[in-house]
Amino acid sequence: MQSLPKHGSCFVCGSPNSPGMGVVWYALDDNSIFAEVTLNDAQQGPPGLAHGGASAALLDEAMGAAVWLAGYRVASVNLNISYRKPVPLGQSFKVTAQVNERNGKKVTAVGEIRLADGTLAVSGEGIFVEAPQLFTGLGAGSRFTDEPMEIRETEK
Repeated sequence: MQSLPKHGSCFVCGSPNSPGMGVVWYALDDNSIFAEVTLNDAQQGPPGLAHGGASAALLDEAMGAAVWLAGYRVASVNLNISYRKPVPLGQSFKVTAQVNERNGKKVTAVGEIRLADGTLAVSGEGIFVEAPQLFTGLGAGSRFTDEPMEIRETEK
């Protein structure tokens, strides 16, 4: 199992010390990605439950990370999120995503949030458009680069 590098102060996968979610994404051999996530009161919507925007942000980031892992430098242009079950706060769940297809500069990905018992809680499809110009020419020491994403080995 490999972890994807952090993206600085990203709301979803930035440092755990930031006001974001601190998610660590892992790449699997089939080029899909996943993370085990537990949300807290900072992501609350209804009492005891995750805000729908937090779930959408997780899926946007997961699908974008899967597309990035596949070698494309993209920006989200459309997200379609389907909420099936509430996501409880304080309980671990799994987020997964993978690239679905590529058509020209457009890349489509799909993602899911599954509760600990395997129940599908939230699913999504994202359309991303290649936009490498957003990630180049930012100078030495930038958090973003035009180099391919580095995947690190992690210990279980």
